[in-house]
Amino acid sequence: MQQSIHKDFSGADWPLGFIGVPSPGTPVRIMSLVDPTNLDAPATSTSPTTQLSQRQTPTCNVIMGQAVKPGATHGIQMNAGNIYIMRAPQGTGSGNRDDYGAMVMMVPPGGSFLIPASGGAPLTSLSPYRYWIDADNANDGALVTLIGVA
Repeated sequence: MQQSIHKDFSGADWPLGFIGVPSPGTPVRIMSLVDPTNLDAPATSTSPTTQLSQRQTPTCNVIMGQAVKPGATHGIQMNAGNIYIMRAPQGTGSGNRDDYGAMVMMVPPGGSFLIPASGGAPLTSLSPYRYWIDADNANDGALVTLIGVA
């Protein structure tokens, strides 16, 4: 079944869809379906002729997800193994499930996760481009939604 890909990112929520990991140990960006070329990522440089108003890097207040995958015929089913919410690697790190310095959290099959922008610091929004998903098993992943998108 073909999934919807929403690209209208202002509002209360922005479903990013099922972010699947085809090959364990090779993390997938959570923005991979809605921005496959990373065009709106904060680290992507713009052309000198591009007006800043033509590009906007989306931010959000919360990233939430469920560690499930599409069912064989319809609906959803539990992942076979754990998924891992990762940050990009630094230095010689791999950035995958074996890089504990880049791991934000581990989520068991059927589990949920929340990454809020608040946490004691004056942080009011966060970039979804900083997070990736890795998995123990091929084709496991998560349904991911951004909340409070601007």
